[in-house]
Amino acid sequence: MFSPVESIHFVGICGTAMASAAAAMQERGFQVTGSDQNVYPPMSTFLAERKIPVLGGYAERNLAHKPDRVVIGNAISRGNPEAEFVLDHKLRYCSLPELLKEFFIRGKRSLVVTGTHGKTTATALLAWVFEHNGLNPSYLIGGIPNNLGQGARFTDSEWFIIEGDEYDTAFFDKRSKFMHYHPEVAIVNNLEFDHADIFENLEAIKNSFKHFIRLLPRNGLLLANGDDRNLAPLLNVTHCPVKRFGLEEGNAVQAFNIRYGPTATEFEIPSFKFHTNFLGELNVRNALAVVGCAKHCGLKNHQIQSAFDSFKGIKRRMEVRGIAGGVTVVDDFGHHPTAIRETLRALRIKYPHQKLWAIFEPRSNTSRRNVFQNDLVDAFADADAVVLSQIARLELLAPQDRLDPEKLLQDLKLLGKPANYLPDVDAIVAHVAKNAQGGDVVCVFSNGGFGGIHGKLLERIGR
Repeated sequence: MFSPVESIHFVGICGTAMASAAAAMQERGFQVTGSDQNVYPPMSTFLAERKIPVLGGYAERNLAHKPDRVVIGNAISRGNPEAEFVLDHKLRYCSLPELLKEFFIRGKRSLVVTGTHGKTTATALLAWVFEHNGLNPSYLIGGIPNNLGQGARFTDSEWFIIEGDEYDTAFFDKRSKFMHYHPEVAIVNNLEFDHADIFENLEAIKNSFKHFIRLLPRNGLLLANGDDRNLAPLLNVTHCPVKRFGLEEGNAVQAFNIRYGPTATEFEIPSFKFHTNFLGELNVRNALAVVGCAKHCGLKNHQIQSAFDSFKGIKRRMEVRGIAGGVTVVDDFGHHPTAIRETLRALRIKYPHQKLWAIFEPRSNTSRRNVFQNDLVDAFADADAVVLSQIARLELLAPQDRLDPEKLLQDLKLLGKPANYLPDVDAIVAHVAKNAQGGDVVCVFSNGGFGGIHGKLLERIGR
């Protein structure tokens, strides 16, 4: 049978989820080591505080002690010296989702939040509803919720709330990560094409979600967006209860009398009026999903509302980074046309009369490609000016697959929008500082660090 695991090594330890799992394994008495190419705060500090040795760079010698188990991160590919050493020496290895399943999720009541958009916000909100009401859940979230201060925590309560990502698990396991999470309740928020580097088309993504839905037990619940046309064919299942939420007629959990304001949104369900301090239609759906799930798990409307009152949002989701010279700089993780469109719509409600700038870094594996060439034009409908940065890692894409920035600029200009394609952060900062005026709002869209553009904009405009 399996020999007991005492020592464990994490390859790619500085990811939020990897570092959190490493710390939790250490708390359980395991000897933990790790390595990473990029060792920097906040996770390097987090690991240092817990005295977990982190080796900079990947090398075979990092595994000379032959750990009992090696956890291989999903950014690691064949050719990585540590991955090759593991295979050469037949060491026991697994992915992070497998480790989570075996050590942390099995036997718990697992609430898995999935979908193309809104996963992080909905997971954070659900975790806060449980935490605020004293249920002390374990959680794993792909962002940092301001209320919780960290993206992951492992407790001994019966609840495990986890963001279920459809991205693949590891180089040796091409199934979506969420296949490992033992769902009791699955929230499926929406379904669109994304991750063009691993999914061929929308049907391939639908297939992955189909497999996931098959994992739900008969005493579980599939809670899905009933307004989403792409999702509809996946909801005709008989092995578990299905409940639909949404804004249209016929949903079991339906929001009506929705009122969008510049700092808050209100909506009603048949028995209760909810008030939230977040903006836009996408967030009404996120809140509805959370209401449906929390009520299913035994919480009352007033308990959910009480948590909504004190929810402070998530870093990098419409996060105001500062105001300088009267110009407000907003940071948003949006990189899919739908996310960009919905964020700009929400900002337009919040800032109805201000000039709204959108600065976009095409950095994700999908946004660098031309699959959304036309969708991106519509995505910027609510912006008054658009700035496009150089497309990341352009040389890695065949010319016929790349996003065409010149065409995007022309299409935007045909709609009467000033649009510029600028090579780097310094050029963008100079352009915005020269042209922005007091009262303008500048929203930066990127799923990376984007060269620290937010701080540079604030500093330059402040001068």
